Amino acid sequence: MKLLLVLLIALVAVPAVAQTALPPAPWADRQIPDAAQERKAKALMETIRCLTCQSQSIADSGASMAGDMRSQIRERIMAGEQPEAIRTWLISRYGDWVSYEPTAAPILWPLWGAPLLFLGLGLLLLRGRIKRRKSR
Repeated sequence: MKLLLVLLIALVAVPAVAQTALPPAPWADRQIPDAAQERKAKALMETIRCLTCQSQSIADSGASMAGDMRSQIRERIMAGEQPEAIRTWLISRYGDWVSYEPTAAPILWPLWGAPLLFLGLGLLLLRGRIKRRKSR
């Protein structure tokens, strides 16, 4: 009975002392020694959305996912990759939504055209009401 109790306590205690997080990414919170490269990395990080927070850029987010993305950006900048190429890679990996900069893909044209369409319809309705009021 005592052995069973010890085993039960051990099974319950193991998850409590287990490591819950991986170590942070190496360049998540460290700046690149070259100031020009760090400026490029920082400018790019401010235009990439945090996938966890969704309302912050990865430059402002404290989420571990954002830290991993910051580290990847810094590592790629130090390797000589251009920010636009890194943005393209991030978009291909995580989708268009990761970038704060809107795209002009043909599938999104209705989203860009809908406000203009509704504005035109509103103006037509307003014109019709004004004409009816004048004819009274």
